[in-house]
Amino acid sequence: MTRPLRMRAAESALVLIDYQERLMPAIHDGDAVLARAVFLAKVARELDVPVIATAQNPARLGPNLAPLPDYLDETVEKMTFAGCGPDLDAALTRRDASRGSTAEIVIGGCEAHVCLLQSALGLLEAGRRVWVVADACGSRRTTDRDAALDRLRVAGAGIVTAEMVAFEWLQTAAHPRFKAVSALVKAL
Repeated sequence: MTRPLRMRAAESALVLIDYQERLMPAIHDGDAVLARAVFLAKVARELDVPVIATAQNPARLGPNLAPLPDYLDETVEKMTFAGCGPDLDAALTRRDASRGSTAEIVIGGCEAHVCLLQSALGLLEAGRRVWVVADACGSRRTTDRDAALDRLRVAGAGIVTAEMVAFEWLQTAAHPRFKAVSALVKAL
């Protein structure tokens, strides 16, 4: 069987890496990166896609920025750079048990060349399909972000945009949530 080339909401989970209050001010174009993450979380909520976030050393870097926590099913706190350790694995397994499968991970985060990169590589190593949302990823320097995206593409991750995710998850304008998601796209 040929591996599907499009994202499917029914088999996806959205993982958002470290959009934290003390980190985001240093991220190049951080407000736009966070806006894309919030957009993805809202679309996921409309389409019943689980949303899991990570928070790197929250005692030092603070919580994920508002309004992102309003759309999360769960936040995994971590000290390792890769968010794909046992706690994220357990969160994904809980989502698998409740809905069948989250074989596809749509992921965005900061910093793209550190925590996002290592998390995505770990998810690929674990056999998951990984879709990295380029416009929801950031680093302090664009060269670091771009290098991370290039490396992830070579490693087998799909590189997509937030709108690509929304419309592939919908699949059709006849989807019952099309108007709600379309309104989110227009507000972006």
